[in-house]
Amino acid sequence: MNTKCEIPATAAVDSWIELPADVTGNILKRLGAEEKLCSAQQVSATWWKVCKNPALWRVVDFSSTKQIGLNKKYTAMCRRVVDRSRGQITDLTIQYFGDNALLEYIADRSPNLKRLKLGTCFYISGECAARMFAKLGQLEELHLTLNVGFQSADIRAIGNACPMLKSFSLNGFKLDLIEDVDENDDRPFIESIHRNLYALAISKSMPNLQHLQVYGHWMGNRGLEVILKGCPRLESLDIRRCFDLDLEGDLGKRCRQQIKHLKLPQDSTSDVPWPSCLGGDPFTSPPFSTYNPDAYWYYEDLDDYIRRHGYSDVVSGLV
Repeated sequence: MNTKCEIPATAAVDSWIELPADVTGNILKRLGAEEKLCSAQQVSATWWKVCKNPALWRVVDFSSTKQIGLNKKYTAMCRRVVDRSRGQITDLTIQYFGDNALLEYIADRSPNLKRLKLGTCFYISGECAARMFAKLGQLEELHLTLNVGFQSADIRAIGNACPMLKSFSLNGFKLDLIEDVDENDDRPFIESIHRNLYALAISKSMPNLQHLQVYGHWMGNRGLEVILKGCPRLESLDIRRCFDLDLEGDLGKRCRQQIKHLKLPQDSTSDVPWPSCLGGDPFTSPPFSTYNPDAYWYYEDLDDYIRRHGYSDVVSGLV
């Protein structure tokens, strides 16, 4: 006689679904935002209730490549997540979608945001970001990757607006010399200044940085020097693919002495999650090959920039 007690499959499923709310919440935290919004909350009434808990939306990651080209869909989804968090969201990653309106929506409803990553968000402008980040007084980490609408003036404004920044990334801002300058423009294009404007912005506005990543920049030695001087608390520095730096002499020695965790231009990029085009052959890998490369090169009004942003005291040292 078979005395084995068999539990009906439906009963086993029901017992798994109807776990205590805290256990269910721990399980659901392991799912992505889209999975929770579109699938998990439909499993049962208990799961629906847990998915409404703001604590479940404190850390949100929208970084899947399947989001490319679906700006409207994922912008709406991100708004729902922000609403669900009820101001408790502390860590948010957005990649391949988003615009100024979404950033404003986030800033107005996320006073506790401490970490924000914007990757390849082409429709978010630097000017808007500077205004919105001023509302995020708790922001400690900010990571920007190939956000081409962010000029160096915007970076400085962001730094001034976020005095608690300890970790900052500005990746893929590798500007090339523009040979076809307007002949009617008599303002000088001074390479040693233009190539270091982002470095100047960082050094002037982010003195409390402990971690800095400037992957794939056109920055030269002078720019790195002002960063080391303006950010004395730096513990880690990632300058991979900054191939215009010459670190064979005193500057390289200073970097090794001052920085505990240093990644040099030629170091391996195997752990970099972004497309290979950053700092390499520009715009040859998806999704960037679908965009106009001209949009990534800009010429800044040098005289006005220096006057308005107080760089006169350092310009002489960069020429």
